[in-house]
Amino acid sequence: MFVDELREQMTAELALLNDQMPKLSWLDIAERKSGAIRLTAAEAQPAPRNLRRIKAEVQRRSGIVPLVDMLKEAVLRTGCLDAVTAVSGGGSLSLEVLAERLLLVIYAYGTNTGIKAVASGGHGHTEDELRYVRRRYLSAESARAIAVQIANATFAARSTELWGQGSTTVACDSTHVRAWDQNLFTEWHSRYGGRGVLIYWHVEKKSLAIHSQLINCTASEVAAMIEGAMRHGTTMDVEANYTDSHGQSEIGFGVTRLLNFDLLPRIKRINKVKLFRPVAGEPDAYPQLTPALTRPIRWELIAQQYDQMIKYATAIRTRTSSTEAILRRFTRNASHPTYAAMLEVGRAQKTIFVARYPRLRDLQREIEEGLNVMESSNGANSVIAYGKGGEIASNRRDEQEMFVLCLRILQSALVDVNTLMLQDILGEPEWADLLTPADRRGPTPLFWSHARPYGEVNLDMGARLDLAAAAVPGPRAPADQTT
Repeated sequence: MFVDELREQMTAELALLNDQMPKLSWLDIAERKSGAIRLTAAEAQPAPRNLRRIKAEVQRRSGIVPLVDMLKEAVLRTGCLDAVTAVSGGGSLSLEVLAERLLLVIYAYGTNTGIKAVASGGHGHTEDELRYVRRRYLSAESARAIAVQIANATFAARSTELWGQGSTTVACDSTHVRAWDQNLFTEWHSRYGGRGVLIYWHVEKKSLAIHSQLINCTASEVAAMIEGAMRHGTTMDVEANYTDSHGQSEIGFGVTRLLNFDLLPRIKRINKVKLFRPVAGEPDAYPQLTPALTRPIRWELIAQQYDQMIKYATAIRTRTSSTEAILRRFTRNASHPTYAAMLEVGRAQKTIFVARYPRLRDLQREIEEGLNVMESSNGANSVIAYGKGGEIASNRRDEQEMFVLCLRILQSALVDVNTLMLQDILGEPEWADLLTPADRRGPTPLFWSHARPYGEVNLDMGARLDLAAAAVPGPRAPADQTT
């Protein structure tokens, strides 16, 4: 059944591309040295004209809001600090004091300024007190739970009239973060040309980060992509994944097919891509595509190794083994028959995608829009994590991971508060009527012109932002503790 379904999809997509080729003015397939497939870029869509006015209205109403106040608002609205006491257990600190110190520690790590710098602000907590809370309460598990709860609360608070139905697609890519040269554990990245580590992000279409992970410079980005899609932990159901050119690997297509979600990469060198044939013995089946066609898929190998492939896919799904460990095992033994079968599945799935990609302009634009959201997210991270010139000073893995998780918390808090601010403004008829179809296509809650991550850190837990939509879930304190 698996083989028949895959073969039928290949046949149908190749037939559609072959039949519609004469009508596609932007696509040409012919024999040439540079590659058979030639695809013209899609025309630019109309630019949204009123989004800048709406962002200016947000700033006019709210003023310049310190980023720590946005973090405080998101935490109080969602009650996400329950996750800290749930993981760390009780202690002698009061709930109010613990909440303040946790916010300050998250802010110190997320902005990369450090606990010493944040402790000098106007809040009454010393450096030693903040460091104690970091050691005693804030673990990677609890920080991850905070980020997940903020993301889930943002999903629940979204207005379907403004943002549409729940998204099922994410964009993912890696960001290179520099580390000090004196760090003995720092790796050199050949593509970025510098020392540091990689942060691999998963960001859904409305700019909310649902997963982040710290990976080595030599780690497989395909494995990181699969791990994030399977392990994000939020209420979002990921059905498709936009990636940059690193996602077009055949093994990536094979594993994602076995795990039942779509891989949608941007293919830069599509002229070099070959389309595999679904069956042998039919050289004239697709005359319009002949210059781009290559050998048939080896279906018998897939059938022979099907049980083993399902075992590996199940190990990934049930967390019995990581995707990175499985792919590294295959890389050391590239002649492994199960790996060869996964490659054949990937070649079939990649052929299905490549036959669809140049034919559908909407799909090309959709992938570009998703990756543009990813680039915008990277821009926000560079603004938020401004401390130490954006470099990581620690060589401890747990400290680096805490920086990544707290950066994700701060970005999620920014998106959460901006979502509510936009909904307050666009809930008014005079503003909602301004939106054109182009404006409704491009609203994003990831903007920071009204946010201030710099300066002295002053924290007042009694002051709240004026958000009408924030009253829906209601603020909560952290969970009860025992002395």
